[in-house]
Amino acid sequence: MLGGNRGAQLPYRLLAGAIPVPAGWLVASAKLQGATIAPEEPRIESTFIDLLDYKPAYQIIALSAPIGLLDEPVPKGRACERDARRLLGVPRASAIASAPIRRALSCTTYEEAAAANGGHLSPVRWRQFAKIAEVDKAIAPYWQRTVFEVHPELSFFQLASDNSVRFPKHTRAGAEERRALLEARLPGVERVIDSRLRGTTEAQLLDAAACLWTARRIASRAINRLPEDPEWDALGLRMEIVR
Repeated sequence: MLGGNRGAQLPYRLLAGAIPVPAGWLVASAKLQGATIAPEEPRIESTFIDLLDYKPAYQIIALSAPIGLLDEPVPKGRACERDARRLLGVPRASAIASAPIRRALSCTTYEEAAAANGGHLSPVRWRQFAKIAEVDKAIAPYWQRTVFEVHPELSFFQLASDNSVRFPKHTRAGAEERRALLEARLPGVERVIDSRLRGTTEAQLLDAAACLWTARRIASRAINRLPEDPEWDALGLRMEIVR
């Protein structure tokens, strides 16, 4: 059973979708009882450890951050990222940034990190280095029964019946498109996406809600994995993205 027996005494399963934000980790959580899901008010956890240690414990965490890192640079990143880009196609494929290699996380400047990473490093990933390092320090193979790497763009792809969304997420059309997809499939999602949680944007709330949707799919064992036969890193972590 996914998530083991953590929280088994409760009459519901606690699920979370989590994305990195400047103040920590934006968490969209929900109680799942049978087929009924009840989203809760979103919140921010200061650290990844706080997310893992939350009580009552989450049985599923759909995390928008790399889990498992390469030791040496590979063109276009991990297999899961290459597969995700092929699935999304142009232009949405550009939303999938390659994870850095592990030793690049100790670099203190963008130039050093890019050089360690084979000369290529997305500025988006560079800004997320502290969050990626947080996850890499705390995660271990046994946590992958509970914590799964996801990506909001793949969650919206699945919500749209395996079609890429049409509009960029930071546009009004993009926000409305993503909201409509969530409202059609995730009852009560308004509690997340209409929140006025300080330190968050509309796009971030939509992304966290999309991750929560994927957590719901994980709980139902209805996921697809990229790739189907995952790579493993040097620490024994599966390098895969689920949707």
